[in-house]
Amino acid sequence: MTTQVRIKTRKGEGGNVLFLILIAVALFAALSYAVTQSTRSGGGDASKEKSLVSSATVTQYPASVKTAIVRMMISNGVSVDSLLFDKPPYTNLTTDALKKAAVFYPDPGGGATYSTASADVGTTGAPLPWYFNGENEVKNIGTNPASGSVPTASSADVIAFLPDITKAVCDKVHEQLGMAKTYATLAANITDTNQADPGIDFGGVIITSAVLDGQPQGCFLLSTGPDRYVYYHVLVER
Repeated sequence: MTTQVRIKTRKGEGGNVLFLILIAVALFAALSYAVTQSTRSGGGDASKEKSLVSSATVTQYPASVKTAIVRMMISNGVSVDSLLFDKPPYTNLTTDALKKAAVFYPDPGGGATYSTASADVGTTGAPLPWYFNGENEVKNIGTNPASGSVPTASSADVIAFLPDITKAVCDKVHEQLGMAKTYATLAANITDTNQADPGIDFGGVIITSAVLDGQPQGCFLLSTGPDRYVYYHVLVER
């Protein structure tokens, strides 16, 4: 009887082991499938990660320029109307007064570093130049014009522009800001304010749409060319 009991127990153990092996095989198969699916979808995730990184580099650069402008206004007493955005080699900055008002000029200027945006954020296949001026304004940012639809001396904002950016980067910027991915078509002036064209000549527009009103940064379509996306970033509100 004792021998029979032992034999029956071993048979039961053998069945349990077989059952556990089958479970292990099934779990391994499920794990393999999950890993395979994750690998296959990796390309899409990588693309999203790239757009996120690209949008971050685009939005961070104007912030550094804004810091330099604030320092110039507080420490050097430079007025908003006198700001100059001449880029190296600073050919037209011939006096100390001009150099002091130049955001990208080293001491006594603002000392900000001028940099182009990486080619991978744009549609031209080349690094994208930034533009800076005080000729446009964003509706509901700072002071709105008393009347009409053009900026005035008291309402124009100092804005950084990056034209020819990709829609994917604009989409990511708007997504990160909680804004709809719809883009108004505008005729904004995106030339630089520099010593060759100093001051505010109010050749710009009011940047306005249901999405952009009150937003210090965002994207729009430039009316001068098909599918030309432009990122803007307000540096000084007025």
